[in-house]
Formats: sequence, structure tokens, C-alpha cells
Amino acid sequence: MAEITAALVKELREKSGVGMMDCKKALQETDGDINAAIDWLRAKGLSKAAKKADRVAAEGLIAVATRHQGAGESAAVIEFNAETDFVARNELFQDAAHKIAIVALDHTEVDAVNAAPLDGATVQDLVTNLVATIGENMHVRRVATLSVGEGVVASYVHNAVATNLGKIGVLVGIQSAADHAKLRELGRKIAMHIAATSPLSLDESSLDPAAIEKERAVLTEKAKEEGRPDNMIEKIVSGQIAKFQKEVVLTKQPFVMNPDQTIEQLVADTAKELGSAITLTGFVRMGLGEGVEKPVGPDFAEEVASMTKA
Repeated sequence: MAEITAALVKELREKSGVGMMDCKKALQETDGDINAAIDWLRAKGLSKAAKKADRVAAEGLIAVATRHQGAGESAAVIEFNAETDFVARNELFQDAAHKIAIVALDHTEVDAVNAAPLDGATVQDLVTNLVATIGENMHVRRVATLSVGEGVVASYVHNAVATNLGKIGVLVGIQSAADHAKLRELGRKIAMHIAATSPLSLDESSLDPAAIEKERAVLTEKAKEEGRPDNMIEKIVSGQIAKFQKEVVLTKQPFVMNPDQTIEQLVADTAKELGSAITLTGFVRMGLGEGVEKPVGPDFAEEVASMTKA
């Protein structure tokens, strides 16, 4: 049995919004597994925190780079981590993030990006020198790319601190022969929508079956906890799964700027307006610090108090 510390209970409470005693019980039932505890709370009807489960803070920047190539485009987004938000505002760090994102246009793996040539050395050399200069540990954590043969890869950076640098980066691939400026305008709107809603897939066919089965298991357990008749549970859960798919599939989501219109309808209406077929080929959403666990230490007040006692 894992040790259920006060810090672990506090972390679960912050993620779920559920009371301390229920959080402690959930952690005891799941042997200290935060994600399993969130599912346990949801099954008990105590938490709706699944969409917040991965919002763990880490510092640094998300950087985006785009390249035109004939009738099409390609783009890359990277996560470049450091220890403090202060470093993310450092011009040397920002310049490095820009350069690394450009290098990532030609590489799809972090190791390949680190080994790629840059300014007479390698990306890893640049990072190592920055560590020595700035005095904080830092690394390229993630890389993702997207390209289209004809059309655009639109991008959006949320909480931008400089051009193409911020806390969330989104790429949207749009295949079409329509005017690129109009396509980019559409793509930016959809990218802003994705930044806000964090869809799990482009369409229903690309939704991870594991995500559906996980949701089905949680909903089934919840229905049992609510005392629903066994012969009705499958029908109830199937309806809830259909609703879940509409909530997490991009093309089925209501457009945040016009909730009466789905993303699918937005694309169809724009295609009709421009007189050219438009297809969404894919998207990438990268948020700073997703899934990174930060050590839990004393809060500021406790730290000051301990210094005073010394």
C-alpha cells in the first residue's frame, strides 16, 4: 500500500475540487494513483475533473515554426522546458526556442532534433551552453509536425510572450485549393477553438478506442453506484458514450465563437463561400507542462516562517 501523504491528497483536491476526506479515500482505494483516483471519484459522482487531470504546471515555452513549400505548407511545434517562468522571459531562451522550432520542421523525434546541426554545432550543444549561461536545467521535451501538399497549416499560440512563443501551441492542417489567406483565417479560428476545448481526435474514426473504453468503464461503475437497473445500464452508458464522443471529437464540437454551428458545419459553410472543397487533415495541440510532475514543497508562507526561525 502506497503512503498517502498530505501533499498527495492536496494535489488530488486541487485537480478534482473534491473534499479532502473523499480525496484521501480515493487515493487509498487506488493505491495512491492520482489518475485512477480521479476516475474513482468520477465513478462515485464526486468529480468532473477528467479534463483537468493533465493540467500540471511546468515552465518554459511552446514554440511554433511554419514553412511554405510549393502549393502546401509544413509546421512544427516544440516544448522547450526550463525550471522557472522567469527564464521563459529571457531573450536568449526565447531565441533558442525559435531556432529549435525551425530545426524541428525537418525532424519528428526529440533525439533527432537534439542531434541536428545548428549555428555550427548541434541543438544539444546550444541547450548545454544555455544551461551553463543561465544556470537552470532545460531540455527539448516534445516535438510534433504537420504538413499538407496543397493548402495551409494554420497556427495559433495562446498566452504569447513573443511571436510564435507562448503557453499553448496549435497547428491545423487544411487541404484545399482555395485562397490561402482565407484558409489561414479559417484555420486560425479552428486553432483557437482547439486551444480552448482540447479535443481528443479530429473525427470519430480516429478517436482512440482506449479512451472510449476507459470512459465506458467509469460511466458503467457510476451507473451501478447510482443504483440503476442492470438491464438498463448498457443502454444508459451507450447514450452517454455517444454524448462523450460529440464532446471530444473536433468536427462534432460546437464552435466556441458560434455554439449554434459545429466545426464540421463551419468548414462546410466556408467551402461553399469560397467555392472550393476544404478538408481538415489533422491537428496538433501542445500545452506547456502537460503530464509533468513538479515536486511539492512548502508553500511560500511556510518557507518564510522557517527562515525566520533560523
